[in-house]
Amino acid sequence: MSEQTTAGRVVLAGTPIGDRRTASQALLDILEGADVIAAEDTRRFHDLLRRLEVTSAAKVVSFFEGNESRRLPQLLDELRSGRDVVVVTDAGMPSVSDPGFRLVRAAVDEGITVTSVPGPTAVTTALAVSGLPTDRFCFEGFLPRKAGERRNALAGLAREPRTMVLYEAPHRLADLLADAAEQLGADRQAAVCRELTKTHEEVRRGTLAELAGWARENARGEITIVIAGAHGPAMTLEEAVDEVGRRIADGEKMSAVVGEVARGGGLNRRSLYDAVLAAQQQEDR
Repeated sequence: MSEQTTAGRVVLAGTPIGDRRTASQALLDILEGADVIAAEDTRRFHDLLRRLEVTSAAKVVSFFEGNESRRLPQLLDELRSGRDVVVVTDAGMPSVSDPGFRLVRAAVDEGITVTSVPGPTAVTTALAVSGLPTDRFCFEGFLPRKAGERRNALAGLAREPRTMVLYEAPHRLADLLADAAEQLGADRQAAVCRELTKTHEEVRRGTLAELAGWARENARGEITIVIAGAHGPAMTLEEAVDEVGRRIADGEKMSAVVGEVARGGGLNRRSLYDAVLAAQQQEDR
């Protein structure tokens, strides 16, 4: 479908993730001249305008996870009427683990222009300062809150070769890191980045086990986690079971071998342990 020339535009505007001085002139201009601004938190947005010393005559409406679907018809009507709708979140780039995607999808489906005012995002900022490989990475956002679902999600990432970036709330950080150490390997390198670009910015680097211990007493502020990808050739579960069996036959202890092979092959330790036991039981029959 061709784009409508009479419709307005969706403008995804990246706001500072901390230091207001990172705001671009383009952001200041778009906020000052906007017709409609869809803000994740209207109170925080008005505070941002104050800190940026920007005066805007735009109509400001709330646009957050809880009302995103209900707000769409109103925003689409504004766009069809020729008014630009600027989307802003509390910090960073809209639609990246924040509201915005549904509006973008609906606008694209109607042939309405979608553009952006690029700005800071915690994803690439944390990646850049982590000290971990940046040539290939994946963004996983927030993992499930429930412990079992979170562990399953991490187990699915055990063989991921790319550097991984995640978000997490401070009160769940220690548990996430402990689960990551169990599922990905205690010695997997990672970095916890907190309060990026703010006065109390801190980047803590170390193994997942070390960071899990640190986080029990030091998890505060806005958190982004960067985890190194799996190294070395990945094993299938069948190959790993065979490797463990050979090493046990050579006299090595099962628990130590399972842990080492699981880490080296990018496998879940518990899954490998259970598979080895099942293989032994099958041989004993």
